[in-house]
Amino acid sequence: MSELLTPDYPELAARFRPVFARIAAGAVDRERNRTLAQEPIRWLKEAGFGTLRIPVRQGGFGATLPQLFQLLTELAEADSNLPQALRAHFAFVEDRLNQPDSEQRQRWFRRFIDGELVGSGWSEIGNLQLGEVLTKVSPGDHGWTLDGEKFYSTGTLYADWIDVYAQRSDNGRDVIALVNTAQPGVERDDDWDGFGQRLTGSGTTRFKQAQVEQAHVYDFSERFRYQTAFYQHVLLATLAGIGRAVSRDASQGVAQRKRIYSHGNAGLVKQDVQVLQVVGQIASWAWAVEATVQRATHSLQQAFEVQQQGASEAQIKQANILAELESAKAQVIASDLVTRAASELFNALGASDTRVSKALDRHWRNARTVASHNPVIYKTRNVGDWEVNGNEPTFIWQIGNGA
Repeated sequence: MSELLTPDYPELAARFRPVFARIAAGAVDRERNRTLAQEPIRWLKEAGFGTLRIPVRQGGFGATLPQLFQLLTELAEADSNLPQALRAHFAFVEDRLNQPDSEQRQRWFRRFIDGELVGSGWSEIGNLQLGEVLTKVSPGDHGWTLDGEKFYSTGTLYADWIDVYAQRSDNGRDVIALVNTAQPGVERDDDWDGFGQRLTGSGTTRFKQAQVEQAHVYDFSERFRYQTAFYQHVLLATLAGIGRAVSRDASQGVAQRKRIYSHGNAGLVKQDVQVLQVVGQIASWAWAVEATVQRATHSLQQAFEVQQQGASEAQIKQANILAELESAKAQVIASDLVTRAASELFNALGASDTRVSKALDRHWRNARTVASHNPVIYKTRNVGDWEVNGNEPTFIWQIGNGA
């Protein structure tokens, strides 16, 4: 499992770990005060974090997918909001990597090397029929314009560009439009009110005759083939990082705790065998999740490589099926064990550790929120349907009002 992490992963990670430590130091204060992570995002930009997947010869770090997601796991341990805030950015970089080399692709890479980031604008809410897309991009004599409204615009409050799922007004084709945020036609509202992942830079984004370059409109059918598994892996890395944070806080909390119960098992909590058992269980769950998630990234790397190598359509399809199934299996494991660990944490600590000032509840709230994306019940069904009937998993889906 480690061949794609060594020998250069420690060197790569060492570049970013001081930044992760700075981010972790302020995570509790940001959570308590609901302070958007503008400064941590700036630190990541300055460190070149957004260029991880860009090839070295083109100015990036040339990280493999297992390396990328392991770094996102380490970042999530520091602050679980940030990998999710960068989800759309890394997905768009991945999409560019899967396209033929061109001056347009080089333009995007140069922007990212300069520190620019991409946010997300896909989901719509309200009186929307299943599969309907109300956001429209329209060709004109002086460029294209975009009109519509998106919710769950993850990362957009930190972004220079927004990856918008829209429909062409002239021919009805589903497209991706890349929209620059530095214009009056783009309005971003910090109105995300979920109980977890509060600082992902999500919320409502409105487009009112927003300007779009014609070259920045891409047919959705051309998106990279393993995109669904890729998007899921960002959430998996986030869950793995939360698991690491829960294990860390359990260990540190028990080591520092002075108050004991009269009916406990030792004079110090850190010597109480029952408490140690709880900490050991949490650490084991966190380890299992991280190992599972990291294992699944290798099938994703394979899906990337077969595409690059010009493999046959049958080989590409099989690699994409494997990547999707393994990400689904990892989701089943991570969604269960990390939320259990975040709850079990309080059996190792005490009532005083439920104080708002410690913000330890954020681990469960964040894990439960991340685990609610892409419903896990349908993923387990997909896995079972493949195992029993050989039916392919669902790669692309839409949401809206049913009949």
